[in-house]
Formats: sequence, structure tokens, C-alpha cells
Amino acid sequence: MGLFEKLFPQKTAEAAVYTYFKTLGGYTPVYTSFEGGVYEMALTRACIHTFATHVSKLKPIVTGPGSGRLERVLQFQPNPWMDTKKYLYRLGTIYMTENTAFIVPVYSDELMLRTEGFYPILPSQAEIVERGGGQYVRFRFPTGQVGVLELENTGILTQFQYRSDFFGEGNGALRPTMELLNAQNQSILNGVKASASVRFLARLANVLKPETMKEERDRLVQDNLTAGNSGGVMIFDSKYADIKQIDSKPYIVDDKQAAQIRESVFDYYGMSDAILQNKYTSDQWSAYYEGKIEPFAIELGLVHTNMTYTPAEVARGKEIAFSVNRLQHMTMDDKLETVTQLFDRGMMNMDEGREVFQLPALNTVESKKYYIRRDYAEVNALGKEPQGKTEVSGDAGVQGPGVPGNEPAPAPEGGGEEAGE
Repeated sequence: MGLFEKLFPQKTAEAAVYTYFKTLGGYTPVYTSFEGGVYEMALTRACIHTFATHVSKLKPIVTGPGSGRLERVLQFQPNPWMDTKKYLYRLGTIYMTENTAFIVPVYSDELMLRTEGFYPILPSQAEIVERGGGQYVRFRFPTGQVGVLELENTGILTQFQYRSDFFGEGNGALRPTMELLNAQNQSILNGVKASASVRFLARLANVLKPETMKEERDRLVQDNLTAGNSGGVMIFDSKYADIKQIDSKPYIVDDKQAAQIRESVFDYYGMSDAILQNKYTSDQWSAYYEGKIEPFAIELGLVHTNMTYTPAEVARGKEIAFSVNRLQHMTMDDKLETVTQLFDRGMMNMDEGREVFQLPALNTVESKKYYIRRDYAEVNALGKEPQGKTEVSGDAGVQGPGVPGNEPAPAPEGGGEEAGE
């Protein structure tokens, strides 16, 4: 069974059986792949690659009863042909390039009773059609194959969604900037070619036959304008009335204009030089995460959840989410300070702290406990606690008097307990 048959196990009905699904906006629900070459320009491809690379670090988390099998699938191999990193990278690339990305479920058998994975597809065209009161997505691929899948079982990620009720807009708004990028590259290329050639205008003193003029031109070039003329001096006799060098000054986009073109691309993709060149600070990464990665991760989780589970299953707590530990992108000093502060306040346990430093979890009872310092107490509760006893609330790992193994030390002879001990 091939890839197409695995993704679309049901036989595709004839196209005439379907009718277009009517939308409120009156916009024909048809998606067509963009052929404007966004992925073929170096700068735009770099922006797309950077986004997709960070997206590929998202971690799938599946919650709810009976979620262990699907979580293992999503965290390691969402389909038989891709691992999780390739799956998320491809989704991010299609999303940023086409503004619409499709996900189809991979079923365990032809009866399509159990989802065993997910696959990102890139059709040349997709249409929302209707038959018998049900809505379907009809995919057309460059190979000529056509596949149909229920709309409710299809995942659709979009951005720049405006006219269509289902799909994102095209990249027409970026076309003028793409033309400027191409013109900039061409001007640099032509400028290099023009500056690499030496041009002269030679006026002969006598009238010669065309073939004689050609022979004389070749002789002048051979004697004076080749690598053999190491002295750099040109000598000509009385046959020439005058020889002048043509000073060619090709136009090249200056630094200010080039920066404006680059900034236009960055504005479109929400990118910056620091993120693109991997020299960002923790604040710059947090801004990029909040603006680009997190919105995509939220939509990614919602789309996977809704295409996998029924509303009743969602109500029982089943959910698919994607997250990334942003603390891993901090400097070592920032990591140390953050983990120390959160650990001391009972907001992070030992395993969570080890994850920040990219260390393996211990997965022991002690490493799962939460601890808190006893430097702080509620003002209204001061002096009201019986000595030797303290009400302990929260996790079993909270430290303080009254917790087994943490009894207060006996007071020194000749004096009472020191305040705050």
C-alpha cells in the first residue's frame, strides 16, 4: 500500500457527485498553492527555516484517559515516514510559505476506526465540497491524484485569513518586496560583471576595411589588454588618433535601501536579525516566542485536538497540546537564578529544574516533591502557631516544623528559642 492509499483509504467518488459548500461570505472555498517563489529567495527561505526550526522543538503533550499510546506516537513518530522533528518542521514550513497547512490522520486500517498518527500534506488545490449533508475536503495533488476526507477529520492551520471561511490568503502582499529583492540581486550581479571588464574606445586615424579593423582590434587587445601586459602601460602608434577608457558606473542598491528591503521581509514574517542569525538574548527570544511560536503552538494544539477527539471526549479531558520550555533558551546565569527562585517557592520540583539544564529526569518520589523556604509567613498568623506544631498545607514536600523528619531542635540551655527558628 502506497502513501496515498494509506492517507486516503476510502475510494474517491466521482467529482460530479459533490457540490461546493456554500459559505456566508460567498467566497468559493478553494485553496490553490502559491507559485510566487517565496521559498526560492534566500532571505525569505531563511525566515521560514528559522521559524520552522524553532517550531520543531515543540513538545507534544496528550492528556486525558487512555492518552499514553497517542502521546508516544506524537512525541517520537507521528507517522511511519517522519519523526516528530521532521513532522513539525514541515508543518511550520508549509504554514509560513503557503499560509495554509493541512493535516490528515493516519488510520490503523481501512475501516478508519483508530487514529495512529498524523501527516502534513501539500496539495496543489483543496476544495470544500458537500454531499448528503456532510462536508468534505477534496485534495488535488501535482501527480493528478485526488483524495477526499471528511472536513471534521481534517486539520487546517491558517494565517492571514480574511476572505475565505477556511483558508488563509496568498502572499500577494509580499510580491512587490520579492521583486525588489530580485532587482537588488540582479543589480549586484550586473555591477560585478561590469566592473570586471575593461572597456576602451579607440578611433583609427585612417579609413580601413572592416576585416582590417577587426584584425587591428584583436591585435590591440592581445598586446595591451590581456594578462600578459603585467606593466599596465598601453602603447599605440599613429594608426590611432585617440584611445579613451569608458568609465562604467553600474547602479547598485545602497545600504540604506537594502536595509529597507530587508526590513520589509522581516515585518512580513515577524523576524529580526538577532533571531535569524541566532545571536538573540533571552528577552529577544521571549518576544519572538510570544509573537510567533506560541500562537502557532496554540493553534497546532487546537487543530490536533479537534480533528482527533469528539466533543464528548474533549469534555472528558482529552486534549493535545504543544509546548516548549522557554527557560532552556536563557543564559546559564539566568537559568540558575530562575530555577533557584522557583524551586525555593514550591513552583518547580527537582525534575523540572533538571529539564531547564537539559539534564535527564530522575523520576523518583523525592525528585517529584515541591519544597518551600520558611523565610516567609502570613503577618496575621505570627505568634498564633503552637510551638512545635505547624499546619502544613500543599504538597508533601513542603518543609517546616511538624513535617516528619523536620522537628524543631531543642532550645539551648539558659535561654528560649531564637525568634524565627
